[in-house]
Amino acid sequence: MACDDFNPHPGVSQREFIALVAGLMAIGALGVDMMLPALPAIGRGLHVADANSLQYVIAGYTFGFGAGQLIYGPLADRYGRKPVLVFSLVGFVITSFIAAGSTTLTMLVIARGIQGAFGASTRVLVTSVVRDCYSGRTMAKVMSLASMLFFIVPILAPSLGSVLLAFGPWRWNFWGLGLLSAAILVWTSLRLPETLAFERRRAISPALLIEAYRATLGNRFSLGYSVGGALSFGGLLGYIYSSEQIVGNVFRRPDAFPYVFALVAAAMGGSVFLNSRLVERLGTRKLSHGAVLVSITVALIHSAVAWFGYETLETFVVLQAMQMATIGLIGSNFSAMAMEPVGHIAGTAASIQGFISNVGGALVGVVIGQAFNGTTVPMALGFVACGTMSLIIVLIVERGRLFVPHHPDPRPVARP
Repeated sequence: MACDDFNPHPGVSQREFIALVAGLMAIGALGVDMMLPALPAIGRGLHVADANSLQYVIAGYTFGFGAGQLIYGPLADRYGRKPVLVFSLVGFVITSFIAAGSTTLTMLVIARGIQGAFGASTRVLVTSVVRDCYSGRTMAKVMSLASMLFFIVPILAPSLGSVLLAFGPWRWNFWGLGLLSAAILVWTSLRLPETLAFERRRAISPALLIEAYRATLGNRFSLGYSVGGALSFGGLLGYIYSSEQIVGNVFRRPDAFPYVFALVAAAMGGSVFLNSRLVERLGTRKLSHGAVLVSITVALIHSAVAWFGYETLETFVVLQAMQMATIGLIGSNFSAMAMEPVGHIAGTAASIQGFISNVGGALVGVVIGQAFNGTTVPMALGFVACGTMSLIIVLIVERGRLFVPHHPDPRPVARP
């Protein structure tokens, strides 16, 4: 039984639905955050000389996560959300165990890329499942509530990774990731309903795919906010890629890394919760456009503090927490605004938009992360650049207007 206006997710309460969506979203974060404390141990175990090269353990995953999204939308629009999701989760569990057995950095990065490609389904299909059931500000609220639960993961995951490292080798982190993912797989198999009605399924054909790509990439809101999301995500990834090196090498406090990461992630989670409470009243544009302006301001202040040598662990935590809070207000709102005009092809549109946001973000993040030079300056300047370019894109998409609600054409959109 598929969802409808009166029964959005049959057989599952809204609370369980949101929790399950958050659990699926969490798989992607676990694939990154559990590994961060293990990077030095991986370097020692696999005899990696260049510390910056270890960033590819994370970057390989995020590239695979972005590239894999292109295939899941058409498959989910044709066969339904649930079977595609279950298949990909099985692949994610298996590749977690393969990564645990890696004997070289190259083998590990390849395994991580494939693992990310399987994990990409959670990004595409979660967005599609929620869009099947909700739209507009309500969709943004549901995504924000799910994201709020999801942000418990980056708060706890580094600590979990550190605990596993305390009792075993770095390979235990991948075994742990596989077991946690298997638990989500069982929950999904037993409780997630199919949300795509049979009559709404679309055949896979080149002509239909071309039409879907044209609809997604040809709409300025869909394309613009996807690119804006990529820039915001790129800044976040630049921080994530270099965060362990910053805390361990710049501030000489590797023991504090799980706590620093948790505090910064908590700020982001708090802003996502705030967004869920305010978005229906204030709207996606007021919140996200304002957040972009604040993001640029905070990044400029952080750059000046780092450039003139006033950076301490305390200033880093405060300024980075403020920066992450703005990303929490940008991400879910940009995603909802990008999806709004292409809800009739939600699966394929989510694939295309996810590819843009994640691969684009991964590329930006690698540039920022590889620029690490023993200070926080490259990361802070990266946020300045990402925020400024995102603001320019928003001004182009909104034709020079900020904070003004967009009222879509009330006429029904023809399905390609």
